[in-house]
Amino acid sequence: MQLNHERPDYAFALRSADGHSARVNDRVLNASFILAPSQLVEDWPVRAGEPLAADDLAPLLALDPELVVLGTGDRQVFPSAAVMAACLTRGVGIEVMNNQAAARTFNVLASEGRRVVAGFLLSP
Repeated sequence: MQLNHERPDYAFALRSADGHSARVNDRVLNASFILAPSQLVEDWPVRAGEPLAADDLAPLLALDPELVVLGTGDRQVFPSAAVMAACLTRGVGIEVMNNQAAARTFNVLASEGRRVVAGFLLSP
């Protein structure tokens, strides 16, 4: 059987993610980060287990997404209504899930050419 290795047509792909680290392309990240198909923003100053404020989403929203995927660490933890409203009042969808599910979702949406931006909360 012929197998072909397909490379994504976007610059950044998540290879793995959990609550403490993630692998973007061949790079291992140990601090929270923001990811768009064409951009990686390292050292997002928010950590898993800490309360998320609406202002914390500003760097994600600045990338003009149609959908924000928020990975909240090892467990799915819904942020406050104010955080959700920061996206929804701008017409931007938001999905909240654990980091493993967020990584899979990001890759699928990016491969479909969607304007997705993901924020991954990591704890030390």
